[in-house]
Amino acid sequence: MAAGSNRLDRLLARTLQYPIKRVRLDIAQGKVRLDDDCCRDPSRLVHRFSLITYQGRVIQAQSPVYIMLHKPVGVVCATRDEQHQTVLDLIDHPQKHELHIVGRLDLNSSGLVLLTNDGRWSSALTDPQHKVPKVYEVRVENPLTPDYVSDFANGMYFAYEDITTASAELTLTSTYTARVVLTEGKYHQIKRMFGRFRNPVLALHRVAIGDHVLPAQLAAGEWSVLSLTS
Repeated sequence: MAAGSNRLDRLLARTLQYPIKRVRLDIAQGKVRLDDDCCRDPSRLVHRFSLITYQGRVIQAQSPVYIMLHKPVGVVCATRDEQHQTVLDLIDHPQKHELHIVGRLDLNSSGLVLLTNDGRWSSALTDPQHKVPKVYEVRVENPLTPDYVSDFANGMYFAYEDITTASAELTLTSTYTARVVLTEGKYHQIKRMFGRFRNPVLALHRVAIGDHVLPAQLAAGEWSVLSLTS
């Protein structure tokens, strides 16, 4: 069974508190519609966004939500925090309390944050096996040199976790700025990689996650709804 999926008969029996035999008979008799079509197969797999009606009564009609936010510095990537403003505080959407964060940024970083109530979509973007690229613009304290590029590409060993980072693409854009492309997200990874050169990161700004690019017209603190299919 696919992750996040349920059999139609079991979901209805659990929701309606009916015996499973009764539910299966009702499905066979055409009393259930799935995504606006009559469904007579009790074993059909459904997910949280499947539209299900039983004898005209809506049993499940939840819609997926996909949101793009331009996170400012000083806002925390959390659903609640007693000390700081959160990304949810910036969003005015009727389903915002259903949302979870797709790829967090730390308090002092800015840029693209995605939020959704669709776990399958967020997993596809964050699972390391999928190697979805994340693009960052970085400004550092000390001058950058070409040897940074090869060291980022070769990966770096972090003794605390006993891991070596995957190859990262570093493009020098000026003496003090660079663009970094990661396909993973270790704890404070970019800051720690520049830390190997004793070069503090002064600003870290995410501009893209996969195909989702932060629009230039979306100002810090603003958000927009993405029109996608789950």
